[in-house]
Amino acid sequence: ILPPNSGNKEITWMMLEAGAETDVVNSVGRTAAQMAAFVGQHDCVTVINNFFPRERLDYYTKPQGLDKEPKLPVKLAGPLHKIITTTNMHPVKIVLLVKENPLLAEVEALQKCYRVLDLICEKCMKQKDMNEVLAMKMHYISCIFQKCITFLKEREDKLDGFIKSLLKGREKDDFPVYQEKLIRESIRKFPYCEATLLQQLVRSIAPVEI
Repeated sequence: ILPPNSGNKEITWMMLEAGAETDVVNSVGRTAAQMAAFVGQHDCVTVINNFFPRERLDYYTKPQGLDKEPKLPVKLAGPLHKIITTTNMHPVKIVLLVKENPLLAEVEALQKCYRVLDLICEKCMKQKDMNEVLAMKMHYISCIFQKCITFLKEREDKLDGFIKSLLKGREKDDFPVYQEKLIRESIRKFPYCEATLLQQLVRSIAPVEI
């Protein structure tokens, strides 16, 4: 069980890595994240909501069932875990994390990674304690990986071209149209239409015109 820790996000992270459970509720039926939000410890909420145990990812580095090969090569588990657990979800940040690791910045590697992310997304939605936030995050990163693959295949400037496209603003007001469309597209492609989080996102985005 994850108890209060006076809003220290480093201690929160250490406790999570040591095996603290995030879904256990206290005497008033609140989880650690809910209690942290209630008292304004928003950094701790972010850490808890973005935590994904390494062993859950390592599961995909071993052949399962009738599979002869693992779905994720061991060498990709570390770089992928770093991206999964990042709290900065800006698409440029995610692409930079891909670009900085030569093992990850290849078409075949990214294909393996996004397929694993899709499996994790599905598991988050179908498990008993559904985790819509984590499912949406996995789906979002998967969409960015798939777009990375497109640029690696089709553009000479590869991921640099992707980053430029994300940062480029339109002439009249510097609004990053490409970035906005990418984020909206990832939301639209989320495969679980019944998710409360998806409906909230659609309601907040729909009235806003690009």
